[in-house]
Order: sequence, then structure tokens, then C-alpha cells
Amino acid sequence: MSVVIVTGSAGLIGSEAVRHFASLGLDVVGIDNDMRKQFFGAEASTAWNVVRLTSDLGDSYKHHDVDIRDRDALAAIFKRYADDVALVVHTAAQPSHDWAVRDPFTDFDVNAGGTLNMLQNVREHCIEAPFIHCSTNKVYGDRPNSLPLVEQETRWEIETGHPYENGIKEDMSIDACLHSVFGASKVAADVMVQEYGRYFDMKTACFRGGTLTGPAHSATELHGFLGYVMRCAMERRTYKIFGYKGKMVRDAIHSHDVVAAFEAFFRAPRSAAVYNLGGGRHSNTSHLEVFSLAQRITGNEMVTEYHEANRVGDHQWWIGSNERFQLDYPDWKQVYDVPMICQEIYEANVDKWTPEA
Repeated sequence: MSVVIVTGSAGLIGSEAVRHFASLGLDVVGIDNDMRKQFFGAEASTAWNVVRLTSDLGDSYKHHDVDIRDRDALAAIFKRYADDVALVVHTAAQPSHDWAVRDPFTDFDVNAGGTLNMLQNVREHCIEAPFIHCSTNKVYGDRPNSLPLVEQETRWEIETGHPYENGIKEDMSIDACLHSVFGASKVAADVMVQEYGRYFDMKTACFRGGTLTGPAHSATELHGFLGYVMRCAMERRTYKIFGYKGKMVRDAIHSHDVVAAFEAFFRAPRSAAVYNLGGGRHSNTSHLEVFSLAQRITGNEMVTEYHEANRVGDHQWWIGSNERFQLDYPDWKQVYDVPMICQEIYEANVDKWTPEA
């Protein structure tokens, strides 16, 4: 028996990973206690996805309603499967800047402490299993905002000819900048994943994602950019814009393309690998640009409300470079771009997010 353990298994990337690795004939053990509901309210609950995964995958998927802060419960799961564990995909996290400020202890305990709990269990029970960590581009803090940016009609752009013109690389410093409380807890997790790779010679990877997105996102105001834009357009909600004239830029990568990268690493793992992983130049948008796209797809005019102050630590422009990952895994290709992603989100949620006339 070969087992894949996935934390945050009912979330966007976690559920995509569950389905993907189950389709390869692996047994999947999911760990998810629906803390997203606690963080963001009932509309952000992932309970619906647990029902769907259990129904669709049958005996290939076993779900555990366990908190990654619970060391004893985690240890029991790892002891049960031990050497049968072929891969660990760690996607569970507290993912919001704004929420982290409300409760820094929980944010750090989940993001940093929970990651350490996972790493130590892999070390003790299945040290040969590759460990994939969903990190974030927020480990770079607000450093990207020091880049020379030029204001255009619908977006900010980096100066032509800059070394990061094709995307920000992993050589950008993570020091001496403002991270937000959330960003700091994710830095701690990111560095610990690298350390277990180097110190204990484990196969670990930090994937520093940009905007990770797809139709399985339980999108809400504080987390889930493209999904929440589409939800607002479909439900005729007011979308709040925070600063930068609505011209801030995000790259966006579909959960399918993320998990395809995970499989590539699984098949040829390395120690202490660090990769930026996002839409890059292939798939990116500003807020203003995606508002127009959402209007075209839904036929509804976006309702927006502008707030002059930007969110603390928020990126004015983020387009990441996938060059390092593609050099190591040249067969990996991106499939989705922003229009494809938004269209799929619309089609997947049209029955759920379209109000009755």
C-alpha cells in the first residue's frame, strides 16, 4: 500500500491533491478540521468538499477531522501508516493577513507550529517520504513594493528591462521588510521546512505560491481573490478595493497546475528545494482588469467600494518567475490562464452563487 497524507484536504489545493493522487492509484489520507469556517464564517466552510471527496473516491480516501496543532492525534495517524507513506502534502494553514492580526497566537500555532508537527512526524515515521509545503509569496513581505513600478491605465507594471521583468525570482531577500503577522508565521514555517531538508537530509520543497485559485475555492472576502471577485459579480455583492487605485497586479495559478507541479516533485524529489510557483507572465491580472472580465462572463456590472488605505503588507505588483522550477522539471507546463480560470469558477458555481430572480 502506498499512502499520500494531505493536510487541508478539503481546501482548494488540498482537495485537488486528494483527487489527483487518488487518480494515480494511491490511497489518500486527508486531515482537515474545517478551521476555515472558524476563520471566515459559515460561507467559507469546506465541509461540502469532505462530503464530495468521500462520495466520489470511496475507499481510496479516508478523512480525519484532526487539528494539525494536536500532536498526539497527528502521531496516531502517522504511526498507523508509517512506512506506507509515500508522500506528504501540507496545505493546511491560516491564510489571511487580516485574520492573523486578530489572533496572532492561533495564526502562529497553526502556520508555524502545525508545520513543525508535520515535519517531525515525517522524520520519525516515514523519513523517506517527500514533504511538500504550501508556502506563499508573502514570505517576501512588502519587498516587492520597492521595485520600480510604472502606472498604466489599468495596472501597475515593472520598468522595462528590470531583472524581474519576467517575474520575481527566489533571490529576492526576505529580510528587513514588513511581512504582516501572517507573513511572519509563514516565513517561520518555510524556513523550518528548508531546515528539516538540510539538517535531516529529508526530501522537502517549499512552493511559494502567488494567487492559488480554482473552482473548489470556498471564496470569501479575506481569502480567495479570483473566486471572490466572481462570487461578488454573480451574487451582486459589493467588492471592497483596498488601495493602489485598484491597479495592483496578481499572478494566478490554477489548482490543477499546482498539483501537477507537486507530482513532478514527488517523482523526482530534492532536499530543501524552494520554488516560486504562480501564474507568472502566462496568467496575471490587476483588479480593474479582472472586474471587466467578470462582468463579461456574468453579464452583471461589478459593484465596488474603494478604500484609499491598502492592506498592511499587501503587494502592489506580484508576478513571480517559475524559471527555477521549470529548469528542474522541464516537462511541467501551465495549462490555465486568468480568463479560463474565471470562466471555470463561474460554471462550477452558477447554481450556488446566482441569486433567484
